[in-house]
Amino acid sequence: MDREEKARENRLRRAADRQGLILVKARVRDPRALGYGLYSLIDDTAGNRYPTAQARQSRYCTLTLDNVEKTLNGE
Repeated sequence: MDREEKARENRLRRAADRQGLILVKARVRDPRALGYGLYSLIDDTAGNRYPTAQARQSRYCTLTLDNVEKTLNGE
């Protein structure tokens, strides 16, 4: 991940936090795997403050950074 993409991810993580959401990245490390590089937005309720391993599984992470940005901007 280059510096610009990491900075964008951090900016979106802060924006999600301001909206009461948690930005979670899939833990898939293989670039050829289906869930690689995908994210999920989770409601920041008391039970989700520390996302479980289940929420980090690739089947729950279906958003790209572009989709996350659109969702957070209300588009």
